[in-house]
Order: sequence, then C-alpha cells, then structure tokens
Amino acid sequence: MTDPVAKLPSELDQLPDRDPEETAEWAASLDAVTKAAGPHRAAYLMRRSLQHAEGAGIALPKLLETDYVNTIPTSAEPAFDGDLEMESKITAWNRWNAAAMVTRGARYGVGGHIATFASAAWLYETGFNHFFRGKEGDGSGDQLYIQGHASPGIYARAFLDGRISEQQLDNFRQESGGDGLPSYPHPRRLPWLWEFPTVSMGLGPLSAIYQARFNRYLANRNIKDTSNSHVWAFLGDGEMDEPESTAALALAAREQLDNLTFVINCNLQRLDGPVRANFRVVQELEGAFRGAGWNVIKTLWGNAWDELFQLDTTGALIRRLREVPDAQFQTYATRDVAYIREHFFGAEPALAELAKLLSDAKIAECFYSSRGGHEARKVYAAYRAAVEHKGAPTVILAQTVKGYTLGKGFESKNANHQMKKLSIDEFKGMRELLGLPIPDSAFESGLVPYGHPGADSPEVRYLQERRAALGGPAPARRVHAVALPEPEERAFKALYKGSGKQEMATTMAFVRLVKDLMRDKETGRRWVPIVPDEARTFGMESLFPSAGIYSPLGQTYDPVDRDQLMYYKEAKDGQILNEGITEAGAMADFIAAATSYATHGETMIPFYIFYSMFGWQRTGDQMWQLADQLGKGFIVGATAGRTTLTGEGLQHADGHSHLIASTNPASLNYDPAFAYEIAVIVKDGLRRMYGPQAEDVFYYLTVYNEPKQQPAMPEGVEEGIVKGLYRFKEGAPAAEDAPRIQLLGSGTAIHWVLEAQELLAADWGVTADVWSATSWGELRRDALDSDAALLRGEERVPYVTQALSGAPGPVLAVSDWMRAVPDQISQWVEQDWSSLGTDGFGLSDTRAGARRHFGVDAESVAVAALAQLARRGEIPASKVKEAREKYGM
Repeated sequence: MTDPVAKLPSELDQLPDRDPEETAEWAASLDAVTKAAGPHRAAYLMRRSLQHAEGAGIALPKLLETDYVNTIPTSAEPAFDGDLEMESKITAWNRWNAAAMVTRGARYGVGGHIATFASAAWLYETGFNHFFRGKEGDGSGDQLYIQGHASPGIYARAFLDGRISEQQLDNFRQESGGDGLPSYPHPRRLPWLWEFPTVSMGLGPLSAIYQARFNRYLANRNIKDTSNSHVWAFLGDGEMDEPESTAALALAAREQLDNLTFVINCNLQRLDGPVRANFRVVQELEGAFRGAGWNVIKTLWGNAWDELFQLDTTGALIRRLREVPDAQFQTYATRDVAYIREHFFGAEPALAELAKLLSDAKIAECFYSSRGGHEARKVYAAYRAAVEHKGAPTVILAQTVKGYTLGKGFESKNANHQMKKLSIDEFKGMRELLGLPIPDSAFESGLVPYGHPGADSPEVRYLQERRAALGGPAPARRVHAVALPEPEERAFKALYKGSGKQEMATTMAFVRLVKDLMRDKETGRRWVPIVPDEARTFGMESLFPSAGIYSPLGQTYDPVDRDQLMYYKEAKDGQILNEGITEAGAMADFIAAATSYATHGETMIPFYIFYSMFGWQRTGDQMWQLADQLGKGFIVGATAGRTTLTGEGLQHADGHSHLIASTNPASLNYDPAFAYEIAVIVKDGLRRMYGPQAEDVFYYLTVYNEPKQQPAMPEGVEEGIVKGLYRFKEGAPAAEDAPRIQLLGSGTAIHWVLEAQELLAADWGVTADVWSATSWGELRRDALDSDAALLRGEERVPYVTQALSGAPGPVLAVSDWMRAVPDQISQWVEQDWSSLGTDGFGLSDTRAGARRHFGVDAESVAVAALAQLARRGEIPASKVKEAREKYGM
C-alpha cells in the first residue's frame, strides 16, 4: 500500500528522519492493521499509542477531541462523600419550589424560567453539598458565577435553609414593594445573597477568568492569601456563542489558573432551539478549550449507559455517538423507543444486533434521562477531578436534558425556555416522580403549594451541616467595610499650584497625581492601575520601573530597553495590570478590583485608563455589570472629546461617551478642564467611595491629551468643582451698558471659551463670564433629585439654578461633546439657553481644522454668542454678519 502520508505536505517534511527504514516499517504496520481490522482499529491503536507516549513523558501535541464518552469512567470514580439519598430529597424539594415559584408568579405576568435549573439541579446541588466554600471559613470562600436563568433554583435552596421566606418567593420579580426577589443575580438588588451579576450572557465567563486571575494578583502582591478560593462559573452551552465567553481562554491557560472551573450545562438547547442543530457542541467546545490549553472533563452519560458500552465490542456505538448531531439527540429524548431503535440503532448492522440485547426500558432510561449531569456521583467525580487538577483551568462539559423532571410537556421542547408554568396535573406528575409528600388537598386553592420538610427536618439539618462544614451559606455576599485613611495632602497640592509656564495635558496631570498617590504609605499599595496595552500613549511608562507590570512568571527575559530609565519591567508582585489589546479584559480586571472590598474584604482602588471612544461604547454592558456589582474606582477616558485626538479619524473621535455614561445611575461623570479640578475630584472620590460613609458609586473622568498651561486653583471653588459648576473667570465690563453673556465650558473646550471671551471683549464690546462646567451629569443628577423632592413636598432649588441665579444675559454652553451632553441641564437654567457641540461623525484633521468644522472654535463661539445676543435685541443683527466675515466663516 502506498504511504498516505507522502501524498500530503506536512511540517514533518521539514524535520530530519535519521532512520527512514524504521519510519517505513511503522507506516507499513499501520497499513496492515487497517487492512486486516479496519480503519477504526487502526485509529484506536494510534490513540492508545499517543496516550502511552503522554504517560511516558514524551512531548507530543495533544488531540483536540476525544470520543463522545465520559472522561472519567465509572470504574475510576472516587467514593461519594455524602448521603446520596438525603441529597436526592433535598434536590427534589428545590426542583419543586423553583418550579412552583415561577408558576405562581405567572399569575401576575412576571414570567421566569423553569427549564434551566431543572436541567442543572445536580450541577448546583453537588457543589453546594461538597465543594463550594463559604465566607465564614478560612479565607474568602469560593466565588460562584451562577447562570442567570437558574436563579429560581438558588432561591429555592435559600428558602429550604431558612434564608428566604415564602412571602419573598411569592414576590419573585416583584421588587418595588421592598420584599421581593430580583429576576436574576443582581447584587445591587439583593446584596446579602448575590455576588456577581451574570445574566448578561458572556460577561460571566469573562469576569470569572479575570476574577481568578485577580485572586492570584492579590496573593502575589501579599495583600490577601487567596489560595483557598476557587472560582466556579456556571454557563450554558448556547451562552458560549457570545464572543466574551471565549475571549480570555488563552489567558487562563497561560497563567495556569487552576483555581478556576467552568461548568457548562450542555442541554443542547439555546433559548429558541438546538445549540448546534447539525453538529455537536460538546465536541466543538472540547476542541476550543483543549486548543486553548484547558483541562477538559466530559460528563455526558449516566450509569445506565455502562451496559451499552460494555456490549459495544465493535466500536459501533462510539462511532454512532460521534456522528449524531445535537438536534437529533434532542429528538430522541421526545420520541418513543421504536423510533430510537430504528433511527439510532438501525444505522448499521452491529448496532442493530446490540439493540436486540436491550430492553425497551433500558433504551428509554438511556435516552430519556440517563445523562452525566443528572447523576450526583458523575458530577461529584468531575468536580473532584477539577479541584485536584494542577497547572491549568478546568472545564466540565456536563450533558443534561433541558426541562428534566418537568414532564414530557417540557423536556427537550424547543419552546421550553419561554414556558413559564406547569398545570396542576403536571405538578402532580412531578410530585410522583420526585417522591415528595405533598397531598392532593394542598392544591385545593388552585395554586401549586410550596413544599418544605420542616426547619428541623433531617433534610434541612443535613443541608445546614454540609454548609457549616464548608464555611457557611452560599452564595453569599459579605461586606466588612474598613474606611481607608485619607492620603497625604501633598499629592493634591502639586496640582493645585498649576503648571506655571509649562504646558501639560490633563491626561498627564491625572497620571502624575496617581503616581504620587501610589507612594502614600497607608494606601499606595491598594491602587490598581489598569490599561489595555497603551500605557505609553497615556504617559504611564514612568510607572513601569517603580510599580512593575504584574506577571505571575515575573520577567524571564532581558527587556530590550533595560538600559533606559523607564524600562519595561514585569514582576510577580507588579502593581500594574497592563493588558493586551482588550478593553473587555481590562474592564473585567477593573470589576474584580473594584469589588474586592466585598469579595475578599480587601479594599482596592482601581483606575482604568483607556481611549474614551473604546470605553462606554465598546464595553458599556460591563459598566452596568460594575454598577450592579457595586464596584468602586476611577474609570478614565483619555484622549477625550471629538477634536482633541488629531488625525485618528471617525472611530477614534469620542463625542458621546458622557451621554452614554449619564444613563448609568452609579456613574459619577466629570469632564475636568484643569489639573487642579482633577485633584479636587479624585480627592472627593476617595472620600465618597472609601471613606467612613462609603457609597456604592464609581467615577468616570475624561481627560484630554492637548498640552495646555494649567492655572493655579482659585480660592473657594472646591464645592463648585464637585457639584459640577463654578465661575472661573468673570468678564471685565467693556462699558457700563455693555451686553453680557454667560459662557459655560467643560474639559478642553474651556480654552476655546476663554479665547472667545477675549474676542468678544476686544472686537465687539461684549462682556462674557466664563464658567467651568466640571460635570453636566452631576448638575442633572442634583436637579432630578430636587424635582423628586418637590413631589414629596420638600422645597429644593437645583444647584445649577442657584449658581446661575441672577447672572446677566443668556447662557451659551460649549463642549467637545455632542450638544445633548450639556443640554441635559437646560430646563433648570432660568436664562435663555443655547449650546454648541461636536455632533456628527469625527474626522481626521488638525485640532483647529476639526474645531472649525464642528463650529466650536473660539471664533465660532464668539459668533454664536453674538447671534444669541442679537436674537434678544441686545446688539444689531448686522454685527453677527460682520463677525462671520471677520473670522472667515
């Protein structure tokens, strides 16, 4: 037989063959086996040889896929450490109450999801009974990322152990009365229970990876011993289609995060139907995770399948399992045995012969219910193997039936994700299947009853004993708030003084401030600088040698710039998280650091700096995740504004991030114009987020990259800076009856406004007062609070109204943002209002060219101010035309 390898080019062709004759003998032996016993036997021998080579320590590339069978055979399962009968009773009660809660809620049209937890019940129960560490033991406990749609099952368990009342169950998805339960894991809504918001699919797996990595970061920096913390992320197989779900797999493997386990519930169904209708999602996921360097454990089949595999002496069953697509497996779970005999076992003669040895009951058991994810011993074996594996993260691919135990009306149906209730008869059938002692009389009201064996029942005592042994209840969120001492004042004073004749961008001012704050003896080590691979763009390279870039390996090479003052220094205890080109990963870093005060009882002060265009626009969903998780810290949009980043063009010109940020109630948004404003805002932020009366907020600061002379701080402006508005420079009256206007500017726009102030006075005899609007958003927030107070009968005047009260003339607001940003406050300004902004797409040009294009440069501001005065009849309209001609407009 001709050598088939020789027909195809291969990387092996580049390697020297010191004994071609021996190579030919091996190839001939394989050909002989193929001819005598068939290609399946040859493939089996090759795989056995690879397995043997791996065990012998011979370095070979690993196969990316294995057969469609369990990774851990029944014979290798460890002894089950628990009372399986008791755990089955507990799981039955939780299944029942999860379904009852959602069904009862359907009376009010609030919805809910039943089928997800029904499929995953044993995946959770086995973890709660044997693996998930609580927060009352040593360390921080485990971090659990619960699949959002499985929340009814978690509530049911909390009800069984007495942490949630029946009334709360009945108020599922009805929170406004104050005694309800949120639909999904929302820490902000139920902060004593939930730690991590996960129902925005894809963010859970991404955050879990960076949480596991941040745990190591804390340990390597000697801030907290996290060696006993394990991160568990429960995911759906359909969820893995989200790009964020697999975005950081290589990072987890590269950093050997064996403190991380993904549990993917492979029920083969998305929200509307099969996950991989014509393919096999388990095999696809196995290849993806193995290729990324993860340890993969497949838990597919229950014990009922053992007999089938023992009878499969030809390998026909393994071959058939390998080729059947997901949608067909879903169909098998809904059709009769005759259909399975014909369409599964009838595929080839060897399978048909095997089927003759099987009873209808055995086939029904295998194809209707016997899945690895439904059997506690199988799940226990997988979890035990995962936590004992060292050197790489683990993913468990557990196969289940979506809607399991809910009856034929639910199980494996395409629509079951949208099915919100069971009928009374379906509940009675479920009761019989689960063996629950619920009498028919309990249904007389027409409502399905909740079930509880009693606070002192063997089931509840067992549950509580297991949790006590593991360190207390889970999931649980605990906050041991310890206020951080205020940093020394000298770091802030450096910016209060201004830059003198030296020009400095506010980006550099912020970096300089944080660099000084990182030297503070009390709080300096708690700063966590985060940047997505553009530290040099933002002037942060000076932090490299002093703070170091975090790497669990340290620095295993000689950096090319080692002889320079600001060389690239990596260190195991490095403080900077300098990520690759991944804003999503950097944001996940930030979330882990921003919530460390609750997760680990260690308060950290993260600041994440990025191109402002790629913050709220690209990772806005994570900003909501941060808010839900009650995170604290400073998010810094650098090179901010639509015209400050010259030459970069449409996608790099941010004129709208403040508008997006204003939609997030937890985000305090500032657009400082001067270095001293940054100092005041950061100082106030440290007080509000980390002081004795800590608030669950975070800050969004935008800073610009345009070098400008930074003035010294005027006296008495701190309150106005924090609240969002103060008068920076009062205009000198050109004449006693000179027309007057109020110019409001934020961020880099303050400089055009100041120039316009001079033009108006020198060329047109108009007096303009210049105000620095440090936060349009905070002005609006205060005004909204004032409006709400009025509805309660309280008299409050918005700060912006007070600040501008009596100021003569109209108001013109100018910013490097679209006009909707400053227009947020217009209804609370008593003067005539108008605004200028950078609406539309960005473009590549010089700063001057871009500002003239958008009509926000100093000359445009002057013309707009004159036009506003002309409309009021305070100057002749001809002056506006004259100004346009004078300034070449």
